[in-house]
Amino acid sequence: MDTLVWLIPLALLLGGLALIAFIWAMRSGQYEDLDGAAARILFDDDLKKGG
Repeated sequence: MDTLVWLIPLALLLGGLALIAFIWAMRSGQYEDLDGAAARILFDDDLKKGG
């Protein structure tokens, strides 16, 4: 029972930190262009780099 006194607040703290990190990522624009990276792999950039 003493373990739960430590584990429950620790779990709530870690969950809160994860929520804060997710909100920060949303506000900083990390999820704005989800299709850009998927389409960028289809383009051949080797010709532009001098090859």
